[in-house]
Parts: sequence; C-alpha cells; structure tokens
Amino acid sequence: MLKTNIQKSSLVLNKGYSTSTIYKKKTLGQKAKYSFRKHWQLYLVIIPSVLYFIIFKYIPMFGTIIAFKDYSVVQGIWGSPWAGLKYFKLFFNNPMAWSLIKNTLFLSLYHILVSFPLPILLALALNEIRQGVFKKTVQMVTYAPYFISTVVLVSMIIMMTSPRLGVINHILVALGFHSVNFMGDPNLFRSIYVWSDAWQNTGYSAVVYLAALAGVDPSLYEAAKMDGASRIQKILHIDLPGIMPAMVIILILTIGNLMAVGFEKIYLLQNPLNLGVSEVLATYVFKMGLLNANYSLAAAIGLFNSLVNLILILISNFLAKRVTGNGLW
Repeated sequence: MLKTNIQKSSLVLNKGYSTSTIYKKKTLGQKAKYSFRKHWQLYLVIIPSVLYFIIFKYIPMFGTIIAFKDYSVVQGIWGSPWAGLKYFKLFFNNPMAWSLIKNTLFLSLYHILVSFPLPILLALALNEIRQGVFKKTVQMVTYAPYFISTVVLVSMIIMMTSPRLGVINHILVALGFHSVNFMGDPNLFRSIYVWSDAWQNTGYSAVVYLAALAGVDPSLYEAAKMDGASRIQKILHIDLPGIMPAMVIILILTIGNLMAVGFEKIYLLQNPLNLGVSEVLATYVFKMGLLNANYSLAAAIGLFNSLVNLILILISNFLAKRVTGNGLW
C-alpha cells in the first residue's frame, strides 16, 4: 500500500504538479462542498439574482463592442468593420461634447447637494417624533410621491408652471408679480428638475436611514439621558454615528452615478428654450442612437459615461474607507 502511494506521488510529481498545490485544490473543493451542504438554502435563493445580472447586465455588455466598429445593421456586430477610436474622437471633437459633460456634471452635483442631506434630515426628524399617528401620517405623506410615475409627475410640473393656466403663476399674479415662463427659462430648469425630484424621492430614501436608526443601541440613549444630553446632542453623538455606515454607502453609490442623471424625466422636461442646459449625455445618447440611428457613436458616448462612473465610484470608495473606515468593499 505504501509503495503504491509513493508511486502515485512520484507520477504526479513527474507531471509537473506539486503536492502542496493538489492539497490546496482538494482543500478548496472540500470547503466549497461543505459550504454548499451547510448553506444550500442561501445558494438557492441567490441563484435567481445571479442569473438576472448575468442575462440582463453582463451579456449585454458585449454589445458595447460596436463603439469600436462602423456598425451596420445589415452586417451585424461581428460582420461590421473595425473603426478603432474613431467615434470617441468624433465625440470629443464635437463642439457640443464639453457642453454636454458640463450640463451633466452641474445637474448631478446640484442633485446630490439637495437629495443627499434631505432624507437624513427627514429620518432624524421622524425619529424624534413620539406620537405614533402623527409620525405615520408624515411618513405616508412623504412616501406617496415616490409612487407617482415620471410621466405623470412631468405632466403635473408642466401644468402647474404653465404661464397662463398654471397654479403657481395664478398665485404670483394674485400677489402682484408678473407671470413667469418657468419651463422656458434655462436658469430655472435645473432647480425645477432637482427640487421636484427631491419632493418625489426624499420620503422613500429616508426609509434606509430610519432602518439604520432603529438598529442603534437603546442603552446609548439611556446613558445620554442620564448625563443630561439634549436632543441635538443625542443626534450629533448617537444618531449620526449610528447611521454613518449607511450614509457613506449611499453617498458612494450616488457619486458612482454622477454622470448618469435620469434620462426619462430630463427628456420629458426638455423644450427648445431650455435645451442649452437640459441637454445631457443620456439624452444625447438617446437622440444619436435611436433617433439618428448612429449606434456606434451612441455606444461610444455611453461607454465613456460608464467608465467615468466606474472611476468615480472607485475613488469615492477609497476615500470613504480612508476617512470613515466604511465602504462598499
């Protein structure tokens, strides 16, 4: 028996494998089998999510190859000739390119500055409310706008800001002011977009922070109460540190989507008068790709947009881990 094992070991060594590598492979395999047998329910639960990302997220990535080709619908993706970086150069040589990037960045930064702190403030305020009925009423009122579709919301905005029929202009005229063409003023477009979005999503976004606040140790509040801490001091020294991990993760995800402002709402709010500030990368990709059938240029712009977002999320995650010790990975 011993002789047989020695012969097998010698045979393996002669094939160029080390015994440590084989032991390591067996160990990993055994670990995988043990983990699957112990947690097979979790693996079954995670399979649909993995399949979703593979089918709808990873496989479509192969389509970005048309950014490097003179794509022709007749010839197909693989039959179309290679074009190198032609469409990237075409985009950056376009006088509109920097205007599109500037509009996208300004709108995204404005959106982050407004939409990031508001849910935190709302969650902290709701956490301080002790009356159950009032608290639930406020929560319901703030959650409800989230379930309004984008098309309906845009219709409401256009109707309410209409120069002749809008409620806002009726109020302004009644107060002695002049009627304002809100949707035709480029200076007002960003504010209308950002604050209407904040009205729609602040309540729903606060749910994450309320959940984080529910996980704060109650003994900390008791200790603070014994020490005579005020409500502001409790918020500063207990609530905010308690929700800091959630704040950091949401901020990283928000910065990661800095260049990906919502296409649908901007496109619906656009008109020739505000096009100078409302034309962003997402709307330009739509117009180049689907309306002008310039698929390669649209894919190149979309790929550039995604790469910038990837770099931003890597940098923000690195900085967040260095500063707060919390991050996505």
